[in-house]
Amino acid sequence: MNYKLVIGWLYPTLMSTYGDRGNITVLQKRCEWRGIEVKIIPIEHSTNDQSLKTIDLIFGGGAQDHEQEIVMKDLLGKKGEILKELIENDIPALFVCGSPQLMGKFYEPSLGKRIEGLGIFDMETTHPEPNSKRLIGNIVAKVNWENLGVDCSQFTVHRSQIVGFENHGGRTTLGKNAKPFATVVKGFGNNGNDKTEGVIYKNAIGSYFHGPLLPKNPEIADFLVQRTLEVKYGKKVELEKLDDSLEEKAKAAILEKQGIKT
Repeated sequence: MNYKLVIGWLYPTLMSTYGDRGNITVLQKRCEWRGIEVKIIPIEHSTNDQSLKTIDLIFGGGAQDHEQEIVMKDLLGKKGEILKELIENDIPALFVCGSPQLMGKFYEPSLGKRIEGLGIFDMETTHPEPNSKRLIGNIVAKVNWENLGVDCSQFTVHRSQIVGFENHGGRTTLGKNAKPFATVVKGFGNNGNDKTEGVIYKNAIGSYFHGPLLPKNPEIADFLVQRTLEVKYGKKVELEKLDDSLEEKAKAAILEKQGIKT
């Protein structure tokens, strides 16, 4: 069967501060290497709202506070309503850095007014005092695959743990209806206190991982592609295995440097 996927990239002009384009590249290439046809649709202010309804997979990147405020003003219109509808209908999504904050209840910057979010994720993000320490550095976390409905009993350490880099001033607290994406092994995570990293709602993932996330952890990319195909085509899908030996060696080196045995 010739599979086709449409990936919607939210506001790439304003929200691509930390090399987030790398996540799009990985999704596109890992599809193409398997013969899956991919179309990338940039979702900008000028984009027709109805274009969102054609999307099979959503990606959102990071930005500074000012850019996030501009984006949120646009999302509080029809685009936001469509986006929430897609997530409720199990369309997979990956939001990294600043975009998960906008998908939460609200984001309160250190300076300026509070930005109301879409409320897709049951979480709140606030900044401490302006001169408070940022949560920055290398991070390792164990993915809570069970929260995504995935049997991880066969996973090696390379697939059960993800590596990356975090850099955020906001402290995110999950509500009772939110599930954490991962558990921090080394680093700060959502708030530096409760060991949670990221958030999951249905097939949508939010994470503070930069690096970017998917090149260092291609198993997350494959999960998103597989789940997207299954939602779109309504059947179980098995992805063709790719040679990830270089990626596994790179991850093993990072874990070793962090003092974690593989």
